[in-house]
Amino acid sequence: MLLSSDPGHHQAKAAGPSDGPKGSSADLATIVSGIGSLTVGAAKLMDGGGVKQTMVAMDEGSVFVMSISDGSLLGVHATPDCDMSVVAYHMALFVGRAGHVLTPELRSELRTSMESAL
Repeated sequence: MLLSSDPGHHQAKAAGPSDGPKGSSADLATIVSGIGSLTVGAAKLMDGGGVKQTMVAMDEGSVFVMSISDGSLLGVHATPDCDMSVVAYHMALFVGRAGHVLTPELRSELRTSMESAL
């Protein structure tokens, strides 16, 4: 995991079933990694080529996983009422615009700077 966002984190409100995953952001990163690995394995078994995007729709939300580069993944957890096509579109824009600069070296440097800031 490189970065996470929780818009409701700073607002006091009652937790409900659609307020986000129960685990931490690290748990979401683990889930995204697992989904990415499963879909890559499935694509290999089916001679499907590279996996571009995976979407899991659930009763209480959706998880989107998109390949960036060099095995990196972008994962998004969204509310059940999200417009899935808009989420997928903005993920594709992000990957197209910023994915090429998110090298392993840069990610390592960003992690180090975020850890030192804590």
